[in-house]
Amino acid sequence: MRAAFLPWLILGWVGFAVLPWYLVEDGFWAFQWLIDGYPLDSDYAPALVQAALGNVWLFPLLLPLLAPLFITRRTKTDPDYARVLILSGGFGLAYLLAQGFIVGIGGWEYAFLENLFGPMDSRQYGMGYGALLTAASFLVLFTSGLAAAGCLRGDVFVTSAIGIIIALVATFVFLPVGKVLISAFISETGTYALAAFGENFFTRKIWGLACVTTTASCGVAWNSLFLALATGFSTTLLGLAFALVATRTDFRWKKSLRTLTVLPIITPPFVIGLALILLFGRAGTVTQFASDLLGIEPGRWLYGLPGIWLAQTLSFTPIAFLVLIGVVEGVSPSMEEASQTLGASRWNTFKRVSLPLMRPGLANAFLIGFIESMADFGNPMVLGGNYEVLSTEIFFAIVGAQNDQGRAAVLAILLLCFTLSAFFAQRVWLGKKSYTTVAGKAESGAHAGMNPLLRNICLGVTIPWAAFTLAIYGMILFGGFVISWGRDHSLTLQHYSNAFSVGWAEHGLHWEGTAWDSFWTTITISAIAAPLTAALGLLTSFLLVRQKFRGKNLFEFGTMLSFAIPGTVIGVSYILAFNVPPFELTGTGVILVLCFIFRNMPVGVRGGIAAMTQLDKSLDEASLTLGANSLTTLRRVILPLLRPAIIAALVYSFVRAITSVSAVIFLVSADHNMATSYIIGLVENGQYGIAIAYSSVLIIVMLLAIFLVQKVVGERKLRRDNRLEAVSGKSNSLKEKQA
Repeated sequence: MRAAFLPWLILGWVGFAVLPWYLVEDGFWAFQWLIDGYPLDSDYAPALVQAALGNVWLFPLLLPLLAPLFITRRTKTDPDYARVLILSGGFGLAYLLAQGFIVGIGGWEYAFLENLFGPMDSRQYGMGYGALLTAASFLVLFTSGLAAAGCLRGDVFVTSAIGIIIALVATFVFLPVGKVLISAFISETGTYALAAFGENFFTRKIWGLACVTTTASCGVAWNSLFLALATGFSTTLLGLAFALVATRTDFRWKKSLRTLTVLPIITPPFVIGLALILLFGRAGTVTQFASDLLGIEPGRWLYGLPGIWLAQTLSFTPIAFLVLIGVVEGVSPSMEEASQTLGASRWNTFKRVSLPLMRPGLANAFLIGFIESMADFGNPMVLGGNYEVLSTEIFFAIVGAQNDQGRAAVLAILLLCFTLSAFFAQRVWLGKKSYTTVAGKAESGAHAGMNPLLRNICLGVTIPWAAFTLAIYGMILFGGFVISWGRDHSLTLQHYSNAFSVGWAEHGLHWEGTAWDSFWTTITISAIAAPLTAALGLLTSFLLVRQKFRGKNLFEFGTMLSFAIPGTVIGVSYILAFNVPPFELTGTGVILVLCFIFRNMPVGVRGGIAAMTQLDKSLDEASLTLGANSLTTLRRVILPLLRPAIIAALVYSFVRAITSVSAVIFLVSADHNMATSYIIGLVENGQYGIAIAYSSVLIIVMLLAIFLVQKVVGERKLRRDNRLEAVSGKSNSLKEKQA
């Protein structure tokens, strides 16, 4: 095909010569600039006009936009085709970013340049529509040139996908995290010094081993590690039990059980903490009942490790369930039938066939639970007591009176070391074994029944846990309908009225409740972020599982980095990185969307990897042999078999965007206030009833969203339809009679 890059080159010219080059003050989605002096106004002018008005450093970008025009009639086999695209795209992207970082609002960004060339008369703001579109054009031109040169077997889609993901991860993960982590090596005088890192790292607060009492904490490093290991194991085992009950038993209420497992993930973590306090705190319902019945003095066992572990297990078990259910469903029934045909019992079949094939899911579920526990902020904040962990220490180091950014960065590096160690341990445990269970043939069998003892154990664990979850949510819902939660239990609807009242005004319907503004903002931003997060995560997992390229391990590390860093650090790092050119995003809704995408993307990646590992590569090969390209193969063959992973990615990214606390609290603004920051404000002001009412409404909204996602995406079909088998049987019998 001739000039396959031409549409991207045209987009580059549109960005350079038509659209505003710099950020529009009214916001990314505002188009008032069309009638406010465009295209000659310096605030809205495209790059071509900006260069003529005095920003002469933009003129060199014409060269990489003009050069590809000379090869539009060349074929991909022509050596100049690849050479020109690589040079044009590479130089254009590098120069665009370099001039963006070198010239800022105040002119030169570096003192030595000002000393060398003198002060500048002009300045520039952050990237706008034009700069972003032109940068994307240069990136695709560069990757198209690499494909033409033979990179990744000349597959333009795969090469471009890898390039785009690397660019996005570098910009929205490595850049902001690097900004905050580099401060770990900056002394109080502002100079770089290794001693500054050592002074904050080797302290008794971090590594102390002596525990004064059973509730007191050791060093925050050991506390965090032990808690994360305990949470990882408990959530993985519970998630597996729920997945087995949902897929391998005829339990009457398993659909309701499935819904209950999702409830904790759609609740702000501090709400679960408050419900646990009302049940098991010193004045809690259960504690007082036990005290009156048995004459035991109420204790404070909930505050510390037991309470945090209980809350985290409640909060993160649904994530393990969402990851594992697709893996459990994906185990080939024919393999289990073959095992039983050879004389194996149900237990041996499960232990020797089914469970080993679930290892990718188990490893990913444990890894996610471990990382979630490490980065969790809400539960330790509410229930921590004397048990201090890294995430809360980072928060207090940043926002506390000490305002010690260097110490926070050191703690973040330590936390990152723990999570990466878990990541590499998972890789070693999985090894290079094959876990393929889904091939090109339809499965006609049914999954093997569970061993009776295993079935009873799973039901004996899941049913009480579901009842406990139901009690927690009963307390949460009850709190929205009483005057004062825990004090005055007189029924009222005032909390819902204050938050979500609706009236009629002169121009129609009027949202009078105080919560409506943050509610619509939260739903809109979450709805935008969720599909983008799922798409990026599943595309990344496709590249990791199905493609071989240099630096794949580093590529995978980059996709997991944002998940390993606590939300507190992510929020602060985004402020540091995107408050100045070339990326001015602070205070906009875009920064919230980007934060959610790259914060939650790893769940889609890990779930996609676990599910895609079970798909035989012969499916891809057959599609490619029949003439389909990689994009068509992904869209028509792979994605229909990844429906459980798609549901998990969409559900998780949507609800996490709504319930996120630690990162959001630093990024919200007056125009873009999220639900969690609004609820925290209510709690700080003692308005618990409105906070619980708001949380209850969010829970209902997210449940409806989950059902909608499951309805739209559908279920993966691995077995032939019984009706088709019946029709086939009738057809065969008819042929026999005719014969």
